[in-house]
Amino acid sequence: MAEEKKYKLDRTAFQAMRVEEADNYMRDYRNYHWKERLKISFFLTSLAYGFDINNPPKMDKTIFKLSTQADD
Repeated sequence: MAEEKKYKLDRTAFQAMRVEEADNYMRDYRNYHWKERLKISFFLTSLAYGFDINNPPKMDKTIFKLSTQADD
């Protein structure tokens, strides 16, 4: 089995900003189509976690299980 890479959030990839600055960013992206915003968010996620956007990590599907019973 191939060695599993551990991805860790790179807290230096982004900067803190004031509420007003964040509000301006939000207004800039509001005019984008939702598909383009999704691409942008995936790109930012790849920067934050340091993975290649063209080769994203695979989800480990062995840690989840499907249940057919409703939670009480």
